[in-house]
Amino acid sequence: MTGPSTSGGHYGEALFEPEHPQESERIDAAALVYDPVTTGRLRALIPGPGARCLEVGAGTGTVVRWLLDEAEVTEVVALDRDTGGLDALTDPRLRVVTADLRDESLDLGGFDLVHARFVLMHLPERRQLVSRLGRWLNPGGWLVLGDAVEVPNPLDTSSAYRRTMDAMWRALRSTIGTDTSDVPAYPHFLRDEGLRNVAGELVCPPLVAGGPLARFWSETLDRMRPALEETGRVDSAVVEEALAYLASPRLAELGPGMLMAWGQRP
Repeated sequence: MTGPSTSGGHYGEALFEPEHPQESERIDAAALVYDPVTTGRLRALIPGPGARCLEVGAGTGTVVRWLLDEAEVTEVVALDRDTGGLDALTDPRLRVVTADLRDESLDLGGFDLVHARFVLMHLPERRQLVSRLGRWLNPGGWLVLGDAVEVPNPLDTSSAYRRTMDAMWRALRSTIGTDTSDVPAYPHFLRDEGLRNVAGELVCPPLVAGGPLARFWSETLDRMRPALEETGRVDSAVVEEALAYLASPRLAELGPGMLMAWGQRP
């Protein structure tokens, strides 16, 4: 279990404010890469037409749209602290809930599918929240969790790219409480909650100069410049070198991946 955070802010407040003019573009760049992986897994698990689904951390709504347009579900509940990215969605099967997942008074009913991607890693209470999400499952329902896992090159500890990425994870933890250290334990968490048919997979999409994933990380690092330098691990010159590398044909890295874990309520 993760210990208490020393952070003083939250995602969307201390960093990555939703009103920033490039925030939707940054999120959608990552969605281009990870949505095919996510929806492929959800397609295999959704029990069929008529399912009731919860999308935790709905963001700009790319997975919500897929659930409504492709999965033939009866209802999608989209939960997020900021739901402005869903304003254009008018499907009557969509219920938008603007709330914090940690709100103890939140009661959304039972679901056949609960999905949370890149959410729990930012919340120090993640282990308790896995329990909570599991309790919201109907019998036979699936809980699907996806979060980031860093796969660093052990032979590279000093390049500008490595130093900047290490500074990013440190800055995220100290600023908003992000911690990916227990993400590989997600399958065990699900098993310990009494879920069955538990499994997991790690996907590291190609990090290609000019591609959407490189754009996502470049925009993320550029937006975090002050926080990166405050860690004392990098200065502006190192960050610039890392950004140039992400845009260079010399780019040759296994970027952070996404671990997905899933389990079914008996």
